[in-house]
Amino acid sequence: MLGNSYIFTNDMPKMLAEITGAEVVYHTRGGARLSEQLNPKTGMGARTLKAFEEEHWDYVVLQEMSNAPVTTREKFLAAAAALCDKIHSSGATPVFYITWAYQKGGLQLEKSGLDYDGMYHGLQDAYRMAASNGNALIADVGTAFYERSPEENLYADDGSHPNEAGSRLAAETIAAVILADSK
Repeated sequence: MLGNSYIFTNDMPKMLAEITGAEVVYHTRGGARLSEQLNPKTGMGARTLKAFEEEHWDYVVLQEMSNAPVTTREKFLAAAAALCDKIHSSGATPVFYITWAYQKGGLQLEKSGLDYDGMYHGLQDAYRMAASNGNALIADVGTAFYERSPEENLYADDGSHPNEAGSRLAAETIAAVILADSK
């Protein structure tokens, strides 16, 4: 799993491992962007690039910094394409972990200058374009949040990160995509 705190919050990789029965490795840092995974001058980038050469992965889950697919779309699409090329070259399948809009009515959404529906649709559009361009699978956690959050709290107090139920939903959504594809 390549991404940031939306992956490691609430130990979501452990949840994913429990559901799939697979080993889950993650290269993350809070606030990291996918482009960092390609930069050999950063610790995480060097680790990821080395892993592409020396390790075998079946699936590589890609998750971009929360609002970057909307606010810096072209940079996101370029990094996503480069990572998908590396993933396919290594014999693995890329999976885009589509994330969610900041909590409706929350301070994080207000501070971002984005509106809830606009952020949700912008994330959907950018991730789906990246997946189409990169011949990747889609784990649409964002839509699961969009549909369930009016009745169920899936957000941590900051209105950005998932709470434990949100991380569980993310793990279940990602697992369903990987398990269906591996049959």
